[in-house]
Amino acid sequence: MRYISTRGTAPALTFEDTMLTGLARDGGLYVPETIPQLDHAAIAAMEGQSYEDIAYAVMRPFVGDTFTDAEFRGCIDRAYAGFGHAARAPLVQLDQGHFLLELFHGPTLAFKDFAMQLIGQLFQTALARRGDKVTIVGATSGDTGSAAMEAFRGLDNVDVFILYPHGRVSEVQRRQMTTPSERNVHALALEGDFDDCQARLKDMFNDFEFRDGVRLAGVNSINWARVLAQVVYYFSAAVALGAPQRKISFTVPTGNFGDIFAGYIAKRMGLPIDRLVVATNQNDILHRCLSGQGYHKGETIPSISPSMDIQVSSNFERALFDAYDRDGGAVAQLMDELKAGGFEVSQGAMQALEEHFSSGRVSEDQTAAQISTTLIASAELLCPHSAVGVHVADEQRQAGTPMVTLATAHPAKFPDAVEAATGIRPPLPSRMADLYDRPERLTRVPNDLPALKAHIIAHRAT
Repeated sequence: MRYISTRGTAPALTFEDTMLTGLARDGGLYVPETIPQLDHAAIAAMEGQSYEDIAYAVMRPFVGDTFTDAEFRGCIDRAYAGFGHAARAPLVQLDQGHFLLELFHGPTLAFKDFAMQLIGQLFQTALARRGDKVTIVGATSGDTGSAAMEAFRGLDNVDVFILYPHGRVSEVQRRQMTTPSERNVHALALEGDFDDCQARLKDMFNDFEFRDGVRLAGVNSINWARVLAQVVYYFSAAVALGAPQRKISFTVPTGNFGDIFAGYIAKRMGLPIDRLVVATNQNDILHRCLSGQGYHKGETIPSISPSMDIQVSSNFERALFDAYDRDGGAVAQLMDELKAGGFEVSQGAMQALEEHFSSGRVSEDQTAAQISTTLIASAELLCPHSAVGVHVADEQRQAGTPMVTLATAHPAKFPDAVEAATGIRPPLPSRMADLYDRPERLTRVPNDLPALKAHIIAHRAT
């Protein structure tokens, strides 16, 4: 199995090198050269299997010879052993034909744990074999950072630096990043928004002298291994609802497009997915683009669903690569146009996107109302992001095809928004009950590339 860049000029890599490299050296994102296929019988055989069994069957074809069967299965088992639900990703019925996929039972209460816990195990296994050490730098709109810190804290061969937008994450999200005591993890509060954090991260990857000097690695959703781990729960949910004998649709609250792109990969692998619905908040660049209005950056407006407050959705580049018939030159040109503000999508590419994706937008008032309505109607307390998904799903689901909405975070991660909508302040799980009492450790940093590089060089372990 080989991986190629969406911009066409970086060398093809193995799974291990793709995982440890993150961003391609031409600025593109790695994708599989070919998509492995699972036939009807292989998907049907997943019925009644554990989440770990399904994960192994779905991901093993992508890994090649990077890990032995025993190594890979051991990484999967260790990754999910600490989840707080035996099913890992349980389904809850909201209404006739509408189901919630709870992805918040991991150690940091967000869907990012499914990928990050596995990546931590894969990195540790690969780096120990190599006798190597890396510096991980990540950008987060709230959940990726804490999931990365939880996965890598205390490891001898990894230093982790997480950039998050100062004042633009929830208090729980912030504290999950600033309270780990291990000295190999560092929370950096950047003056700016998430797009600034993401831009500085890409700048560091594109500075090859710095990148090679600190052995830079990335665990944002630009890392293919992140996307791959998220493919699994599409299979587990769909099989539980009757696949492959019936089609299933999914609605995904998303800002950076990685979570829904994982669903697209599942569909390409042979999972009978009918529709993949993108749900956005008021920062609706993806909805505007999928509605034929082009991909043009605007102002990022803070919202009660802050993990979706994004204007540059990195993983959308992967979808564009396929929509443009895997023409790396065309994608590179679009990304150059994006630097100047945005681009139009060709008619052929729009038709290719519309074949798989539809979208909807939810206002702040609608999000709050949906939290309240769902609690009354279904006794389910939603986080604001999940509420965005449920609202759009209710608008777009069709009779006869089950709709699964991805619940991406526990409501206790956003207690102020949930309490304002329902009068209920959701408590943290008992294992995190002392979060507000733990001392914080963070560094305020300017939105300045040289200053960031200097800080990382000065504070990583030798």
